[in-house]
Amino acid sequence: MSAMPAAPGRTGGDEGSRKESLPARALRALVTQRLVLLVTLLVGLLVVMKLLENGGYLVAPYSSDYLAASLIDAVALGMLALAELVVIVSGRGGIDLSVGSMVSLSGMVFGFAIGEWGWPLLPAVLFAVLAGGALGAINGFFVSALGFPPLITTLATYYAYSSIALVINSSSPISTPAIQELTWLTQTVELPLFGQYVPDFPMGLFLFAIPIVVLLWLNVTRGTFGRQLYAIGTNDTAARYAGVPVGSVRFRAYLTSGLICGLVAVVTVSQFASARPDAGTTGNGMALPAITIAVLGGVAITGGVGRVIGVVVATVLVVWLNAGILLSFEGSEGSQYQLLALGGVLIFAAILNGFATRRYGGTS
Repeated sequence: MSAMPAAPGRTGGDEGSRKESLPARALRALVTQRLVLLVTLLVGLLVVMKLLENGGYLVAPYSSDYLAASLIDAVALGMLALAELVVIVSGRGGIDLSVGSMVSLSGMVFGFAIGEWGWPLLPAVLFAVLAGGALGAINGFFVSALGFPPLITTLATYYAYSSIALVINSSSPISTPAIQELTWLTQTVELPLFGQYVPDFPMGLFLFAIPIVVLLWLNVTRGTFGRQLYAIGTNDTAARYAGVPVGSVRFRAYLTSGLICGLVAVVTVSQFASARPDAGTTGNGMALPAITIAVLGGVAITGGVGRVIGVVVATVLVVWLNAGILLSFEGSEGSQYQLLALGGVLIFAAILNGFATRRYGGTS
């Protein structure tokens, strides 16, 4: 007698899923749900640092005031990581290595406008954002219209924009009184109504970072541009057959990256009280940390995958990790270990992505 067919919806896989133990389900959630993992790591970091503080292993308190003030570093890094998200999600090897040099050059443009030409603040900010948009549009033209590889294109423009930022003012920063007065844009402020109960937060969070997060979330997660962006990042050939203007969408991705860089330039000029020609490229630059945060936040380097909220939480995790490392060593020695931690975080994200893909079919 032949075996009875299985009832609909009663497959062996479903039965196995129901029998999956609680630890196995927790592991699946940690590995496949990037937001769950990031929040878990963030809570773990806070617990470990407080234990080290209570044990007397830190040179200063790892307090809520210190953490809130350190978020000024999350403004620029988080915004650039979101710029990388838009570009990487567009697919076809999308990446923008020139974000740091765009910040430098746009910052010099902003410095000239407000520091040398005497422009009011708002027109100067708009000028810097438009300058960054123009630089991003150049990247987008080479990638989307001419079909140049994004890695080579943005590496070339990284050198070009960096050089222009240096030569337009003979490698000298612009630090006039008008620019030095802009430090209020990044200073910590007390929140209205309930500010006495919570730490003071950097003004830059409310003027720059939060508006960009909201705008990108609305456009990338909810808007038509976002649906088209994920479509071309997943399979641009299928998207083209579906009527999606692939070249236009990819161009807008690099344009968006440039616009964000122009706004980040305003943040860096305000933070340094000076328009520096190497603001975004000094040391290891801003591009690699931004890409690291984007990947840690769940952005797949192959394109088509990535969430704004994941990048935001990853930014806070990296900034508070760096803040904790600084308190773990005397003097400036801690800054040398930040690079080691950043590299370790990137390797961890890559290993996790590979494990999730092999065992569960990917992350979300």
